[in-house]
Amino acid sequence: MPDDVVDAAKLHLLDTLGCGLAADGLGVATEARQTAARTGGRAEASVLGLDDALPAASAAFANGMLCHGLDFDDTHAASASHVSTVVCPAALAVAQSVGASGAETLAAIIVGNEVVTRVGMAAPTEFHRRGFHPTSVCGVFGATLAASRLLGLDLPTATSAMGLAGSLASGIFAYLDEGTPTKPLHAGWAAQAGVHAASLAAAGAAGPGSVLEAKFGLYHAFVGREPGDVDLATQLADLGSRWETPRIAYKPYPACHAMHAVVGAAREASAGRRLQAAEVTSIVAEVPEIAVDLVLEPLAAKRRPRTEYEAKFSLPYSVAAMLARGELGLADYEQAAVTDGPVLELAGKVGYVERQFPTYPQALPGAIELRLASGETLRAEQPYQEASPENPWIRDDVLAKFRGNLRAGGHSGAGAPLEEIVLSLESQASLASLREALLVQ
Repeated sequence: MPDDVVDAAKLHLLDTLGCGLAADGLGVATEARQTAARTGGRAEASVLGLDDALPAASAAFANGMLCHGLDFDDTHAASASHVSTVVCPAALAVAQSVGASGAETLAAIIVGNEVVTRVGMAAPTEFHRRGFHPTSVCGVFGATLAASRLLGLDLPTATSAMGLAGSLASGIFAYLDEGTPTKPLHAGWAAQAGVHAASLAAAGAAGPGSVLEAKFGLYHAFVGREPGDVDLATQLADLGSRWETPRIAYKPYPACHAMHAVVGAAREASAGRRLQAAEVTSIVAEVPEIAVDLVLEPLAAKRRPRTEYEAKFSLPYSVAAMLARGELGLADYEQAAVTDGPVLELAGKVGYVERQFPTYPQALPGAIELRLASGETLRAEQPYQEASPENPWIRDDVLAKFRGNLRAGGHSGAGAPLEEIVLSLESQASLASLREALLVQ
C-alpha cells in the first residue's frame, strides 16, 4: 500500500477519533455505549469514554455511533458514504481483540475504505433516491472485510462473511422528517454488523457469494437494479492500483456534507462581513440534486429547524449562521443558537435552484448569490468543497480540527499522546498504547 494511502488512513483515523471524543465530552450519541456497557461481556476492546473494555462487536457499535454523533466525520463524495466512522471502529475493535499490530490494523482500515467506496460508486446517488443511507448499507461490507482480514479468514470464509453482511445492511433517512438524531445509529450498527458477519462466517455460517450482483442482491433490493445492470467490473478492475482512501474528504463544518460548498461559498462571498436580515434582499443557493431532499426540502421547515440535529440538515439555517456570525462550528448547532431569532429571520430569505455541476458526484459542489438592500450582489462558487481532494486540507488543518474537537470535548490532555500514537501506528507492535491512551483520557 503506497505511503500516501497509509498517511491518509492515519489522518482519517485521527480525525474520526477526534469527532468521537468531542461527542463523548458533549454527551452526544452515547446511547449505544450505554446499551453496550449494560450488556457487558468479555473485555476485548476499548470504548471512548469508558474505563472498561467491552466485546469487540459492542465496542464497534458504541464507537461508531459516537464518532458519527456530531456529523463532523469524513465523507467520500462519489459514493456518498461516511467511511471512517464505520470502518475504523470495526477495525480497531477486532484488532484489539486479536492482538493485531498497528500495520495490520491500518491495512484492514484501508481494505475497508476501498470496499465501502467501490460498493457505493457502483450506484452513485441511487441509494439516497430510495431513502437508504449508503454509510450503513455500503459501510457494512467494508467493516466486514476489515474484520475478516484481521481475523485471518480465507477467501471462501470471507466471501461468506460478505454474503452475511448483505442481510445485515440497513439504514433509512426517515429521521429527516422529524429531525431526530437517529443517523449516528447507522454508523454504529454497520460497524457492529461487520464484526458479527465476519465472526459468524468464522464459526461456519454461510452467506451467498453473489450478494452484490445477484437477483435479490444488494443492488436489486436497495436500488432496483436488475442483475448485470451494475458496473461492478469497473470498480474491481483497478483494485489495488487506484486508491479511494486519499479521496475521502474531511469536514470543516459539523453538518451535512451536501451543503458544505454553499456554506463555504457564503463565507467567501461575504468576505468577513457579517450580515443581518435587514441588509439582505435574497439569498439563492445553487446545489446539486443530492442536497435538495437532504438539506432544503421542505423549505419552510428547513428555514426554521426545530432541533439541534435538524439544524445540521438545514442549509438555510447553516448559511444564515455563517453570514450572521462569521463562523460555523459546534456551538452553532446547540439549541440556543438554533433558535436565535435574527439568524432564523435571515434563514427565511434563503432559497435555492438545482443545478447540474460538472464536478458532481465526484465532489459536492455549490454556489451562492446574495442580493443586498444596498443594490450589491455578492457571489461565490465552490466546484469542490473545502477539504476535498481537489481543494485539500494540509496535515496541519487536520491536526487543528482534531485538537479543536478534543478541546470541545474536554479531552485536551489526551491530544498529544493520541497524535503521536496514531501518526506512527504502522510502527506499533500492538494497539496497547492506543488502547491505553483511549482508556485514560
